[in-house]
Amino acid sequence: MGVKNYLIEGVSCTGKTTVCNELQRRGYHAIHGDRELAYQGDPKTGERTDTAAHENHIWDIDRLKALIENKDEEATFFCGGSRNFMKFIDLFDEVFVLEVDSITLKKRLLERSEQEFGGKKAERELIMRLHSTKEDIPKNGVMINATASIEHVVDVIVRQCEETKG
Repeated sequence: MGVKNYLIEGVSCTGKTTVCNELQRRGYHAIHGDRELAYQGDPKTGERTDTAAHENHIWDIDRLKALIENKDEEATFFCGGSRNFMKFIDLFDEVFVLEVDSITLKKRLLERSEQEFGGKKAERELIMRLHSTKEDIPKNGVMINATASIEHVVDVIVRQCEETKG
């Protein structure tokens, strides 16, 4: 969708959805990947599954590629987490990984309702483990401290994108 395409990643509760909302509020083209591209599937094959599990939360690669091929926007931000990101990460001009400290993460998790991922005790424990191991996020992304205000976090991302134009 954009001449430049950016991925905003991070473990649950680091602020991906909030960043996407703020980017949209500012007039940027931003896609909620967890809403518009995600489904439950096998991360290796992409085959859909009825198993609702964290490790099966993947993005539709063909749909993602079609969105990236459209160059109507100057920049598009894809925000969300996916267990198959290694299959499409090279499509992005830059990857930003939101990170928070464990105290902030625990606080944010406790604010989640039981209907949201991370709202149940077992999910919170999984997220805290993934936060400490960093096994679930891109390794080569630009790390963004997401404990600051949302305005500051988005300012940092936008500034970084402007610096890498070209």
